[in-house]
Amino acid sequence: MAQYLYAEGSAKDIQAAARHLEIVFEEEGFAISSFEIDEKNGIWAISLYPSDEALADILARTLTALDAISITFSFKTVDLEEVDWVSKSLEGLVPVEAGRFIIHGSHDKGMDTKGRIPVQINAGQAFGTGHHGTTAGCLKVLSKELRRYHPLRVLDLGTGSAVLAIGLAKMLKQEIVATDIDPISIETANDNIRINEVHPFVTTAVASGFGHPIFKEKGPFDLIVANILAGPLCKMAPDLAKNIALGGRVILSGLLPHQRARVLAAYRQQDFRHISTFEENGWLVLVLEK
Repeated sequence: MAQYLYAEGSAKDIQAAARHLEIVFEEEGFAISSFEIDEKNGIWAISLYPSDEALADILARTLTALDAISITFSFKTVDLEEVDWVSKSLEGLVPVEAGRFIIHGSHDKGMDTKGRIPVQINAGQAFGTGHHGTTAGCLKVLSKELRRYHPLRVLDLGTGSAVLAIGLAKMLKQEIVATDIDPISIETANDNIRINEVHPFVTTAVASGFGHPIFKEKGPFDLIVANILAGPLCKMAPDLAKNIALGGRVILSGLLPHQRARVLAAYRQQDFRHISTFEENGWLVLVLEK
């Protein structure tokens, strides 16, 4: 059993509410969905899925945030079947071409890669298949940046499924450090690293922040790729600055256009220079230099 917040209204009100709540709850990362339920009468619905223990507080914050929008939220309950929805949703995904890379599942192994670098990512409990705008955007930016920039020490921070670390290892044929706060992500990453036969090049670690010994052992880094979220990216700017070499570059993703100024401000305070911004499916990738 799970509870969530639900409301119905006009397309204008529901879409405005969805945009506003994404900003209000961006730090919590709650799932928010808006969709049409009655095309004839123009009725839309919005659902917000917070953690159960926080429902009352989230409802109060939601009502306060949407004071100017005339929609009424209520609690709803749903029975959730024990299904690995992450794996289920990834089954049968078509290959994705992103810059010099092509990301595919095991069912497409052996296909014609059209001269691109193949990265096989199977369904698993970790973020990163190449289909999301943040991952595809990072791969496109890396394809461009690494034509003229040649880093010696590379870190994939928040590696998830390790799609970026694998791509970097195949492109550079050198050691890539890949870390994540989630042990399950690192298990998935290690499986994908072995499947792609880049295990001699990729070193993984479960690490929260920059306190793990691997950062001191392998750093400072010439390139750090961090495909996370705007909030954590801002908070870790000082530590990231301490672990990047002078003249090193960082590629930041997982942020929306309205978050760009805040992220750039956090990194400018740490003596980073903005080089470029790339947008992919509504998500931004920032390239900065220390």
